[in-house]
Order: sequence, then structure tokens, then C-alpha cells
Amino acid sequence: MTIKAFINAVKYEKWCRVMTILMRLVVGAVFVFSGFTKAVDPWGAAYKVTDYLNAWGMDGWTGIALFIAVSLAALEFLLGIAIVVGAYRRSAPLLALLLMLVLTPVTLWLAVTDAVPDCGCFGDAWHLSNWATFFKNVLLLLGLVYLLMFNKSVKGIYGPAVHWAVMAISFAMVMAVAYYGYFHQPLIDYRPYPVGTRLAAVTEDDGGSEDDFIFVYSRNGVEQEFTIDSLPDEEDGWEYVTRYHANRPRGKVIVQNGQTDSGIAILDEDGTDITADVLTTGKPALLLLFPDLPEVGVVNSYSLNELNDAALVSDIDVIGLTPATAQEIKQWKDISMASYPIYNMDDSELKMVARGNPAVVFVQNGLITWKRTLSSLEGAEQPIELAALADDYDTDKIMTSLMIAFMVAMLGLLVLNRSHLVIKRLFFNKKKENDSNL
Repeated sequence: MTIKAFINAVKYEKWCRVMTILMRLVVGAVFVFSGFTKAVDPWGAAYKVTDYLNAWGMDGWTGIALFIAVSLAALEFLLGIAIVVGAYRRSAPLLALLLMLVLTPVTLWLAVTDAVPDCGCFGDAWHLSNWATFFKNVLLLLGLVYLLMFNKSVKGIYGPAVHWAVMAISFAMVMAVAYYGYFHQPLIDYRPYPVGTRLAAVTEDDGGSEDDFIFVYSRNGVEQEFTIDSLPDEEDGWEYVTRYHANRPRGKVIVQNGQTDSGIAILDEDGTDITADVLTTGKPALLLLFPDLPEVGVVNSYSLNELNDAALVSDIDVIGLTPATAQEIKQWKDISMASYPIYNMDDSELKMVARGNPAVVFVQNGLITWKRTLSSLEGAEQPIELAALADDYDTDKIMTSLMIAFMVAMLGLLVLNRSHLVIKRLFFNKKKENDSNL
């Protein structure tokens, strides 16, 4: 029996139809989730694409990393929706299969070489090992092959005439999510530093002292931890690296009393960890994050200086954070005439705290109160009330509104598309029965 004959023989069997529906739901849901988690954080997706391009020696292509990231997110989301609802029953699985035939060898290469430690398939929402990602893609390939054989045997939820509308509504949804994620902040924060995170492990109210800290020193490239009572002699070659609170594991994020406690490190020009010193002064702080300081541009200096002036009036500390070199920081200060201090912070941690270049984070009592991109603050009314700027960007409310609008639009389209079938079944079929009885 040929494959075609086998397909024709079983495609209308009940078990085959049930399996097709299940395969639509599972495979489609994976694509929807993958596309959504990338779209919700386009900055993070672009960073991941840049990692791939750098690993392939394609540094000249990094300028379009954002375009690639958003395009891939939208494509995955649309394919997932199409597969779930049974739209474009032949072309949607075929296009998804072609996409997976490209991505699966890439994930195999990642699993073997570990050139990029995390594939970024589901953004920061779910981290899989590279081997787990490869096997996940293999299973998706098998599922898509099954759908190519049997997907046309089960009708879709929507009629073919409105499939374009299904895609249009889905495209509007994923682009709206990406818009907020890029120009404001991700509507769902999957990173370790959401609003409410404690960026300083010890505050003045905590009663912390040096006895509560673990000190890290390095000698011959090897780091070792010491208590205040056992500090090594620097004349023996030991160099101070950093310190952290004994109740906060270094570089970890834990939850204490319902609040998240982070492991970031802010360093001065000498490399000394001054995190506690600058964030536990008892005053609110406005953090200006510059992941790529040379790319910030003079055009943003006016808005930043305006924020600085508003903060000073309200007795709020302003602190710039960047992974840039001392020379780049000096050049920025000369160009922008910035009067606020700028310290160093690890590039990856900086990007995890907030998205944007520059991004603005408001901290009260060591806790993140709100975070935004600078561009999203330019329309704020003057004088700027910094503590209240989070009020006009309620991520939960916006995400809920978008989801409700999406579901209402999809349901409304379904009613318009299928109402004639209900009318036909209720009235015309009944009329035919009456005519046949006469």
C-alpha cells in the first residue's frame, strides 16, 4: 500500500480525526507561545539574534537584528494561530515545516558547539538546554509531517473566506504586544528584575553592618570568600573584588518577605562595588540605564538633563549605569553636559533590569517602582511627577485589554462567518422537512 493510499484509507477514521485536532492544538500552541514570548520582549529577542549573528561572524548584519526578531516572532505567532484554528490547512503546516527545517539544524549546531548557551526559543519565559531544544524541534517536525498528511481531513473553525481576517487580527495583536515591549517595557516581565525587585540587598532600616557581609578577594585569577574577621592581606597579592550580604547569595535572586532581592553590582571607576552605597541612601533614586552609551546620541541629552533637573527638585538621586569604558563615559559627559554620576554595571545584568537605550528605572527604598524607556516619558506633563509616572503604564491592564480585544474580535469574526450555517440549519432544513411531509 502506498503512502497516499494509506492516508486516504485512514484520514476519515475517528481516531485519525481526533489525533489531527490534538496535533493542531499542541503544535500550534508551541508556535503561538514561541512567537508571543519573543514579541512581548523585542529588545531581548534582538539581543539573542545579535548573539547568533556574532557567533556566525555576521557582525555587519546586527543592524537588522530587531527586524529579524520581530519578523520571526510575528511569523511564529501567525503560523501557530493558523494551525490551531485550522486556517490554511495545507499552506500553514507546510510553511511551518519549512521554517523548522531551517531552525532544527541550527539547534543541532547549538547543541554540539554550545556557541550560544541559550537558544532563546521562548525568550526569557522558559529556558531550555540546547539539546532539549533540538529534540523539541524534532518532535515539532514529526507533528508537522502528520498535519501535512491529515490536516485537510478536519475542517477548520473558520471558513476559507475569512482566513485572511484571522491572520489580520492575529497580526494586529502580535504587533501591539511588540510595540509596547519596544517603546515602553515588556507587558509581561519574564526577567529576574520585575517591578518590586529589591536592587539593594541591605537598606538603612535593615540594620545591616559589615559583619553581615561576605567579602570576595582574588589572587592569581582565583576568587575566594572571606568574612570581616578573616580578610586577607593585600600585600600577599590579594585584590578586593566585591562584597555581598550573607543573606543574599552572590549573583542570585531570592524572595524574602514577599519581595525579590537581586544580585546586581554597581561599580565605581576603581571597580569597587558601591551598590549598597548608592541605593540605600534613604532617598528615591532615578536610574538611567545606557546599554550602548555611544549609540544614545545627543538628541536624548536634553530629555535626560530635564529628568535630572526634575529629580533634583524632588530630592531624588540620579545615577547613570552603563557597561561603557571610562573614555566613552567621559565623551558622553562632555557632549551631553550631564551632571549626574555614571557608574559601571555588567552588560547582561543591565539589559535584564530594563529594556531600552536609554531606559529609566525609579527605585524607592531599594525597590523598583517603575521602569520605562526614555522615549515613552517624553510626553509626560510638566512638571514631571517622577513617583507617579508608573500610573499611566499599567502592564497588567494593557495586556488584559489587548487579550480581551483579540478574543472579542476572533469571536465576532466567527459569529459573522458561521451565523449563516446556523440560520440554514434552523430554518431552511426545517422548511425542507415540512415540504417533504406534505
